[in-house]
Amino acid sequence: MSKQAMKQVLRQSIIAARQKLAVVEHDAFSLAIIKSIMQLDAYRRAKTVLAYMSFGAEFATEAWVQQALQDGKQVFLPRVNSISRQLELFQVADLQLDVAPGKWDIPEPLPQRCRRVEDSEQIDFILLPGVAFARDGSRLGYGGGFYDKLLERIDPASGHHHPLLAAAAFSLQLVAEIPQEATDRKVDWLITENEVIDCGIV
Repeated sequence: MSKQAMKQVLRQSIIAARQKLAVVEHDAFSLAIIKSIMQLDAYRRAKTVLAYMSFGAEFATEAWVQQALQDGKQVFLPRVNSISRQLELFQVADLQLDVAPGKWDIPEPLPQRCRRVEDSEQIDFILLPGVAFARDGSRLGYGGGFYDKLLERIDPASGHHHPLLAAAAFSLQLVAEIPQEATDRKVDWLITENEVIDCGIV
């Protein structure tokens, strides 16, 4: 089986398992994850945060994004540019006014209301979405490569400032191993409802 086929099988099984979570569990697990993220030193120190708005059965990010705004962080959210197939970043100040369903019905910032963030702008803390994760920080996304391309742009290997990469997931999304490509980036921290994993020491 090719690497791509293995990834697709893994993607389908984890997404199916995640969708079976009862609403009460989903909400309780999401709340526990948010509390753990807030306690991370890297989050507390961060002035600028790149977040994302969840959809479907993903860890519910909205309350965390709201809290980051209340904590006085500059909060950036991604928007899909359908022509370039790249993520563009915008600063949001109010989730009620600045965000609306976009591509694939995922909530996205409204360009007419939000400031476009340049790729060179310093970002301290990035929360990445994903389908499955391994304890060494390996991440399996949805297959579009959007975040791999984004990280290449905003965190080049030659750069001096490296944002901390974190991911939040339910423990059922943890797997032993994920097939990796040369372009794949590992996260520094992985937060589940049960534990906070420092992927650098696994």
